[in-house]
Amino acid sequence: MADNWDKPVTLALEGPEQYTTISNTTEASWAMIEDWPLEDSELLTRALDTCAAVIEGKQPPEAARKAFIEAAREAGIQIKP
Repeated sequence: MADNWDKPVTLALEGPEQYTTISNTTEASWAMIEDWPLEDSELLTRALDTCAAVIEGKQPPEAARKAFIEAAREAGIQIKP
């Protein structure tokens, strides 16, 4: 099981005001694979690659969290502060 991030990310993944909380790299990976509104984008690809590196122990979990947020912003997904 993936280690939880220090600070989960809550975002409107399934539509406006329909918030989901992502707590770790594995959840972020699945969200980007299954529920992402963009099929192909530079930041999505980068975030998925970063998540894979974190899961393999090559990068810290915070790197995946940061890449996930950047990809969400690129996709126009609302993030709760």
